[in-house]
Amino acid sequence: MIPAIRPRLAALAAASLALAAALPAQAEPRPAGCTGPASDHWVNIAVEGLRNSRGVVKLTLYPDDATKFLKPRGSLYVTKVTARQGLAQACIYIPQPGAYGLALYHDENDNGEIDRNGLGIPKEGFGFSNNPRIFLSAPKFAKVRFVVTGGGSSTRIRMKYP
Repeated sequence: MIPAIRPRLAALAAASLALAAALPAQAEPRPAGCTGPASDHWVNIAVEGLRNSRGVVKLTLYPDDATKFLKPRGSLYVTKVTARQGLAQACIYIPQPGAYGLALYHDENDNGEIDRNGLGIPKEGFGFSNNPRIFLSAPKFAKVRFVVTGGGSSTRIRMKYP
């Protein structure tokens, strides 16, 4: 290559990279079937390990506030999807980029509540974002907290059955 052309090519390549970085990223189109208050941000959720196709899976979205996690009226909203044995798909809208937490339960009899045994242990399946280890109590918010930076993101949540 002619020596005088190398610096020009390098400058052109650098200018092209700078221009590409300055352009806004092309956002993914919003997926069909997302639930919750519509926005330009969402999370696709693969719910794994459903033991049957009875009832619904309730998904609860929590704000980035540990004092509201799993508390009455502490969630941003609750939505549901039809249960499908093995793997169910869900998509929920997120109000804006930021940190959130998700809690799910498999409402097998679709009565709108988590059924519990005499000791208060859930009889229906449940799961949380980040799939934290569960031992004798619900996880802390710090274990389920996830961040959405913009547009869409995806996560997998494994159901646990007592």
